[in-house]
Amino acid sequence: MNQAAAPADAIDWARIREDFPVLRREVHGKPLVYLDSANTGQKPAQVIEAVDDFFRHHNANVSRAVHALGTEATDAYEGARRKLAKFLNVRGDELVLCSGTTFAINLVAYSWALPRLQPGDAIVVTRMEHHANIVPWQLVAERTGATIKVAEIDERGDLDLEQLYGLLTPEVKLLAVAHVSNVLGTVNPVRDICRQARKRGIVTVVDGSQAAPHRPLDVAAIGCDFYAITGHKMAGPTGTGALWARREHLDAMPPFLGGGEMIKQVRFEGTVFNDAPHKFEAGTPNIAGFIGLGAACDYLSAIGMDNIEAREQALLEYATGRLDATEGVRIFGRAREKAAVISFLVEGAHAHDLATLLDLEGVAVRSGHHCAHPLMQHFGVPATCRASFAFYNTFEEVDAFIAAIAKVRQLLL
Repeated sequence: MNQAAAPADAIDWARIREDFPVLRREVHGKPLVYLDSANTGQKPAQVIEAVDDFFRHHNANVSRAVHALGTEATDAYEGARRKLAKFLNVRGDELVLCSGTTFAINLVAYSWALPRLQPGDAIVVTRMEHHANIVPWQLVAERTGATIKVAEIDERGDLDLEQLYGLLTPEVKLLAVAHVSNVLGTVNPVRDICRQARKRGIVTVVDGSQAAPHRPLDVAAIGCDFYAITGHKMAGPTGTGALWARREHLDAMPPFLGGGEMIKQVRFEGTVFNDAPHKFEAGTPNIAGFIGLGAACDYLSAIGMDNIEAREQALLEYATGRLDATEGVRIFGRAREKAAVISFLVEGAHAHDLATLLDLEGVAVRSGHHCAHPLMQHFGVPATCRASFAFYNTFEEVDAFIAAIAKVRQLLL
């Protein structure tokens, strides 16, 4: 049902929640309260059925066969590329389909950065980056002699923009920044950041993993050079994602992997590569997964990303208020603009123990360093718990979450 035209408070969110089969189950005899959508989003029946339909009725490889099934598979796969391009407001021929943000960033690291960087050059990353937007740049820096600079955050969890812009000196060739922090929920002003970088001739890579599922996106308007997303966080299957890149970069970059589909002609004397984006898509792709991701784009768009963002902001505000009123809870990150992610600790409990006890109450939260060791070091803790909300969550689930924390605190006293 298309409710995109309706305001968020007029949408039947309970009806939408019914689209998610897993949310009906119990764990440890308690109704499941799934608060780990920053880790992976749950899948609506429409996505599950799209994948099932492909395997039942259309299963074939893409771009390799002229028979009916092969044509159907190719049309559906390329149709998913078009749907994702529309969702991001980019050109389909600038969108490389891949396994997710980690692959996408490594593609930029090895195909764009490695051939270009040299001793004396620098890469800027931020304190709040996921390891997937740190480690590839470290590996490239080690091989090229480039250095890494770190943009810091303030006490609220916002980027220190003055310090960041001060780092953008002539030796900096690349800036890597998260659109939304997976730990703090901080929404970075990526449009302004990319504008400042472009003025200085610095190439920008934006990690959009935590933005694409939760807010309207206009990647073209952001003004970055590269934008990476992960499909399984936005109601799609695992093993799906994409890298958007400016056409001039894609044309100039050598292939990252070699094999089938990324070629026009192979001879022992040399190979002629396919045009972008296909020259970066070697081998048989996750066809069913991308068809599912296309269905996820349809599903999210039908609800309306403005509505999804408003719903999740209401849940965030309510949950933050309830946690602030709970004794012994420490929240990490209170950025001025924040997505529906709350990292927290409860006095007297290690994050892993806390998550285990909450799980016994049916509440699923993430515990650990969240692939963000440098951020944990900044706050002086080894780990936190993280409750991350999606539009299919309810205010009653927030109440159950708070009640579970209260029960854990009683056990600790």
